[in-house]
Amino acid sequence: MEEIIHYFSTIPSSHRTIILLGGLTLGFSLESIIPMLRFRFNRWKHAGINLFFTFTTVIINFLFASLIIMMSDWQKENEFGVLYWINFSPWAAMIIGILGLDLIGAWMAHFAEHKIPVFWRFHMVHHTDPGVDATTANRHHPGESIIRVAFTMFGVFVMGAPMWLLMLYQSLSVVLSQFNHMNIKIPKWFDTAVSYVIVSPDMHKVHHHYKLPYTNTNYGNIFSFWDRIFGCFAKVKDPRKDLVYGLDTFPKKKEHSNIGFLLGMPFKPYRPPRTDDHIEIEQ
Repeated sequence: MEEIIHYFSTIPSSHRTIILLGGLTLGFSLESIIPMLRFRFNRWKHAGINLFFTFTTVIINFLFASLIIMMSDWQKENEFGVLYWINFSPWAAMIIGILGLDLIGAWMAHFAEHKIPVFWRFHMVHHTDPGVDATTANRHHPGESIIRVAFTMFGVFVMGAPMWLLMLYQSLSVVLSQFNHMNIKIPKWFDTAVSYVIVSPDMHKVHHHYKLPYTNTNYGNIFSFWDRIFGCFAKVKDPRKDLVYGLDTFPKKKEHSNIGFLLGMPFKPYRPPRTDDHIEIEQ
C-alpha cells in the first residue's frame, strides 16, 4: 500500500501521458484487429477530431490542478472530509475513496449533464460522435471539461481525498473510460460478467444510441452498479446490431464532424429530440 501511495503522490506528468496515450494506442490497435462494427468514415480523421478535444480537456485539467491541490492540502490540514472523519484502514480508504470519487465526480456529473439543459448543450458534443471508439472517451467540449472538473473538485471536497488518491482514481478513470468506449468484439458472456462490476463496452454503447430513452441510461464511468442502484440501467437485445450512434438532432456529417461547428454547438438554438421513426446518421 505504501508503494501505491508513494507512486501516485509523485506520479510524473510523463507517466500520466503514457497512460492516456497508451490506452488510446492499445484501443486503436485492437479496434483494427477485432472491430465490433466497421465504420465507413476515415478513422484517422475521426480520431483527429476527438484528439483535439482530448487536448483541450488536458489543458483545462492542468489549469485547475493548482486549485485542486490547494483544496486537498487545506482538507489535510483541517482533517475535513469523509476519509478524515472515519478511521478507515489504508486499503478501505482507497476503495471507499475511489467509489466516492466515481459516484460524485463522474456518475453525478454525467447524470446532471443529461438533466440540466445548459449542461446538456455542452455534453451534446460527446454524443454527436457517429462512430464510438476509444477516442470518443475524451471527446468533451471545453465547457463540459470545466463542468466535470467542478464535480471532481466537489468529490474531493466531500471525500477528503488526498492527491495520491485523486491521481489513482483519474488513472483508472482514463483507462476504463477508453475501454468501455472501445469498438471491439469481445465474447458476450465476458462483457455481461464484467458489466456487473465495471462498465463494459456493450453496456456503455447503449448510452450512445441516437434516440431517447436509451441516451438517458447507463451513466456509469468506472462502476456499473450506480446505474442499477439508481434505476438508470438499460440494455438492448443485441447492442452490436440494434444500436445507431450519434444524436438525432445532429445527423449531418458537416455538423457532427466539424470542429468549428462542435465548438459553437452549445451556443446555437436548441433542437428538441425528433420524432421520426428512423433518421440517417451520416458517417
